[in-house]
Amino acid sequence: MVAAHLRQTLGVAVELKTMVTTGDRQAEWSLEQKGGKGLFTSELEQALIQGEADLAVHSTKDLPGDLPAELVIAGYLPRADVRDVLVLRAGVEKPAKIATGSPRRRGQLQMIFPDVEYVEIRGNVDTRLRKIAEQHLADGTVLAAAGLARLGIGAWPGLEFHVIDPGQMVPAVGQGAIAVQTRVADAARFAGVLDAATARSVRVERAFQAALGGGCHTAFAVHAAADTLYLFHENVGLRSLPLDETDYNAPADTAARVLKNLGLI
Repeated sequence: MVAAHLRQTLGVAVELKTMVTTGDRQAEWSLEQKGGKGLFTSELEQALIQGEADLAVHSTKDLPGDLPAELVIAGYLPRADVRDVLVLRAGVEKPAKIATGSPRRRGQLQMIFPDVEYVEIRGNVDTRLRKIAEQHLADGTVLAAAGLARLGIGAWPGLEFHVIDPGQMVPAVGQGAIAVQTRVADAARFAGVLDAATARSVRVERAFQAALGGGCHTAFAVHAAADTLYLFHENVGLRSLPLDETDYNAPADTAARVLKNLGLI
């Protein structure tokens, strides 16, 4: 998608360099126990720093809050659906067991299903859906709506998909956004052809991520939606707060003020 966009907007030839990250190779790891910070990004960032590539493409929610000093996010493609999808086996109304390794999702699901049990799940989307539908690893799991849509998956035999609004489950920082990362010196070349509205929202979300130093261990989420900030943190629960133009223009100040008021920093 990024290659096609750059070919169209800049008229350049684009070569795709496929890379396998540590997170891809360690498919059996528990990201919560082993740590997930940079697992899906570090190899790509090294390729940029060493001049082996000009751009790296990331799912924004995989990016740590702090980037190497030499690198910057040039911008984003237009953001897809930010919401999470609760996937349940057909006929299950109140799940007893949900498969997710995400503290963010567990923390918020706990408010919807207080008595549910959690198990780990890894693998690509097809693998996860089969583990629920065919292997009965659990009664359900949670996936990103954007990922399902990009794969063209709107249904699955034996499963039911329930979209969850941000006011009930706050998405991960940057969820639904594809980030284009490059070296600082090259950022201006690409920034003008990427999506300004997505950058505006994600800058606010990543400011909160940076202020908290959040990795995969903390049940935390924040989503900037027009004039509303949705925030979830394991210590304060789910909050919705007003956002105005001043807040968008000074993301770091906004994050510091809100988090201080909530007693989180």
